[in-house]
Amino acid sequence: MLQTDIFRRVVRDEMRPPPVLVPPGTTIGQAVKRMAEGEVSSAVVIDGAGRPKGIITEKDVVRRIVWQVPPDQAVDTVMTSPVATVGTDDHLFHAIALMRRRRLRHIPVVDPTGSIAGMLALDDALGFLSGQTLSIIEQLTHEESIEGLKQIKQAQVELAAALLDDNAPAPEVQRLLTEINNDIHRRVLQHAMAKMAEDGWGEPPARFALIVMGSGGRGENFLAPDQDNGFIIADHPESARLRIDAYFLELATRMTHALDAVGFPFCTGKVMATNPVWRKSLPDWVRQTETWMRRRDEEMLLNCDIFFDFRHVFGEAALSSELRAAVTRLARSNPQFLRDIYMIESDHAVALGWFGGLRQESDGGDRGDAMNLKLRGTLPLVEGARLLALKAGISATSTLARLDGLAQEEAINPTDRDDLADAFHLITRLLLRQQIDDFRAGREVDDWVPETSLSQREKERLVVGFRAIGKFRAALALEFSERTS
Repeated sequence: MLQTDIFRRVVRDEMRPPPVLVPPGTTIGQAVKRMAEGEVSSAVVIDGAGRPKGIITEKDVVRRIVWQVPPDQAVDTVMTSPVATVGTDDHLFHAIALMRRRRLRHIPVVDPTGSIAGMLALDDALGFLSGQTLSIIEQLTHEESIEGLKQIKQAQVELAAALLDDNAPAPEVQRLLTEINNDIHRRVLQHAMAKMAEDGWGEPPARFALIVMGSGGRGENFLAPDQDNGFIIADHPESARLRIDAYFLELATRMTHALDAVGFPFCTGKVMATNPVWRKSLPDWVRQTETWMRRRDEEMLLNCDIFFDFRHVFGEAALSSELRAAVTRLARSNPQFLRDIYMIESDHAVALGWFGGLRQESDGGDRGDAMNLKLRGTLPLVEGARLLALKAGISATSTLARLDGLAQEEAINPTDRDDLADAFHLITRLLLRQQIDDFRAGREVDDWVPETSLSQREKERLVVGFRAIGKFRAALALEFSERTS
């Protein structure tokens, strides 16, 4: 097994079957007996819905129970509670880091409903890892100081390079980079909330969700994303609006400044929760989206384009789910709005010249003629997939998932889906590879790739990929033409 596999695996890949499970009120003697009979080292106390409420381990039996607590006493009195858990779909390396930081030998695994699904043992997860791999894990899961989180950003480059060297698909590397970045957002936000509580602001005055947009919302981060974030706040009385917004403005200010210090530059278009456009109650988000669609000036259309890729990162997931359902429904029911979006994107073409060869442009730097593989490669595909997905009512946000959904809905044929997916895999790999080289050479990390950096085979494949995207864009022109309205 490759060392880098640890970064591609999730907790369910390594978890054991559920341990001994006991309800509240079980006596200590009964719990210990069941642990002995099952030859396991822990028992998890669960509620009626199967959610873990506490845990007792061999260490508890030896240190806290034997000779100190009568066996007929309820297990509730000696269990560790609340109990740390990880999710079945969490990245395995994050679970390893959590267990090492908290000195846990095993940790309960829960499914998306919060019910227990299994147990993760640290020894199982660490079994094949080298010291170098553990060092990368430590860097990627550093504690919450600004300097520590900066180390995470820097470690991403070496992780991406190692994964590409092991021939991991580039979109898979992007998903992992996005998850790491989203985890940084969560930790920065939690740290800001804790500091605000210390400073007298108290707890959040309303339920809320943090969302990210753009490439982060699609799960398609490269190495140098900027900030695209917002808050969805639960509905609240008008009389409380000023007080609640004051809290969330302060929280957004602290969060965005910390993210900038870590390595996520401020968004030049101000698509951040500090901007009231991107910080609203759920009903106001829906009303704002309706306004964007109704007025349809270019700025509002571009706002929609960024916003429709949003993804939940932290907080009340139900708020994000409700907003996703609402905007998907609104977009699907507004065909003229989708045609207007297409019109402002209609000149986004791939980097092919008149005679079908690669078209270079000056990057304005020291690399001479090059291709902007984001602007002239992924962007025309990402935009087209998003438009067709909105028209079809597909709620997925990643480009590949949208292509899959479109094929299932017969909005594109399977061959075109495969050709476009191949193009996306190739272009994202070339972009990631160039960004890694730029970072190591001390150059600005951007989206320009010199043609001289490509092999002859890569150039040939890139032309094929561009042609597939060009064909796709031609079909979009027919799909969203005013003549078809």
